[in-house]
Amino acid sequence: MSRASPLAHQPLAERLRPRSLAEVIGQQHVLGPGMPLRLAFESGRPHSCILWGPPGVGKTTIARLMAEAFDAQFISISAVLGGVKDIRDAVQLAESARDGLMQQRTIVFVDEVHRFNKSQQDAFLPHVESGLFTFVGATTENPSFEVNSALLSRAAVYVLQPLGSDDLKQIVAKAQALQALPAIENAALERLIAYADGDARRLLNTLETLEVTASQAGIERIEDAWLLQVLGERMRRYDKGGEQFYDTISALHKSVRGSDPDAALYWLVRMLDGGADPRYMARRIVRMAWEDIGLADPRAMQIAHDAAQTYERLGSPEGELALAQAVIYLAVAPKSNAGYMAYNKARAFVKQDGTRPVPLHLRNAPTQLMKQLDYGKDYRYAHDEEGGFAAGENYLPDGMDPPGFYAPVTRGLEIKIGQKLDELRARNAAAQRGPDDVPPDA
Repeated sequence: MSRASPLAHQPLAERLRPRSLAEVIGQQHVLGPGMPLRLAFESGRPHSCILWGPPGVGKTTIARLMAEAFDAQFISISAVLGGVKDIRDAVQLAESARDGLMQQRTIVFVDEVHRFNKSQQDAFLPHVESGLFTFVGATTENPSFEVNSALLSRAAVYVLQPLGSDDLKQIVAKAQALQALPAIENAALERLIAYADGDARRLLNTLETLEVTASQAGIERIEDAWLLQVLGERMRRYDKGGEQFYDTISALHKSVRGSDPDAALYWLVRMLDGGADPRYMARRIVRMAWEDIGLADPRAMQIAHDAAQTYERLGSPEGELALAQAVIYLAVAPKSNAGYMAYNKARAFVKQDGTRPVPLHLRNAPTQLMKQLDYGKDYRYAHDEEGGFAAGENYLPDGMDPPGFYAPVTRGLEIKIGQKLDELRARNAAAQRGPDDVPPDA
């Protein structure tokens, strides 16, 4: 399809909208051969249901395809904008379709159904029970809490998942097949997929932005650096004109990190003497404790916090002594940035990774529906296990390798923390091997 085609003026989401069940990308756990929602399509008899999942996973598309599969009138209501009048109008349209020459079925699709209050949701019940129309609700919220129990009991619940990387790449490929997107280098593609985070709608909106921007800029190949500019992700720098001020706070921080109490005290006094706000200094000292001492000496965090509170109580100049003694303690304390590094690694990983589903055995199951969906099944309560540790249990998302974010240093309290982690890892390894896998020389 060329850019000159009339269809090119349609929104990209409409151009790529699936026209049949076979064209739907993702959700194969409910739409694949032999899966429950596919069987419902093939049965020839529509039934009321609730499609529960995050934004951009195909809830509206599935509802529209359901209407087409059953040759039914499709009526869409937005619970954000609609009300009881919209429900009454839908009832009249459904009656007209039923009583007309075609005797057509009706599917009433309610987007964001959790936004309707109890009375609005109750208004659907008599018509669902009489068979006047088939009710299909879409929600991003847990229907156990947001949908009336009476309506919930009359509708099957289908749980939709965020789209995987391969699913999203299929959408990009389809856009390129329509000449709606230039060639894209692999690094940029991976960033684009991570940016979409399992949301097809977000991906399609981004692709549409790229289509327009690339065309205007004459871009024939999307590269990672250009994509970063378009997505608006940029490194922000703050320069308030006080370069010497920030150089001095940098010297204080590095002196604490370098375990030189005299230098740390010198730079602190230089800043206080130069008119630096002691409250700002207190905040920086607390930050130093968490960043550079960490769990090697947890007392450092408490002392820094106490010094900040002491200054609030005493003010200047008396309270400044507490800040000075906190700086001395931080300088001589054992150092560890293991927690700080672990946090940064975790942030970087999560930023580039998709939103992995929480494994079923780790989910909470306060309702019967959630229990039927195997929420919390086979969870092992650590307090009931030997040593308060469920050896061999997995607490990461399914399919995710242990990331190794936290690596304690061999200083201060983290020596013991490292030994404890080594012991727990050994117990995990033994549990995963099983009693019959003992090495021959053991």
